[in-house]
Amino acid sequence: MKISIIKIGNSKGIRLPKTILQKYNIEDAVEVVLEEDCILLKPVQKSRAGWADAFKKMHENGDDELLIDDVFEDEKFEI
Repeated sequence: MKISIIKIGNSKGIRLPKTILQKYNIEDAVEVVLEEDCILLKPVQKSRAGWADAFKKMHENGDDELLIDDVFEDEKFEI
């Protein structure tokens, strides 16, 4: 696919078709990876994407038990 470089203010850029944006789940930003002979644009994944499914799978496998107590014996709470 060939895409023209366009003028954007004092800079230049490219315009990606809507179908490409949808196919690769690109919303607001991309990660730019500079390689020796090419430039890669990668979708930015949302922080903690997929965590809910991972936690659900952990629970189903019994891997979600606490490794340390969340309240220690000598801990005092002030009211």
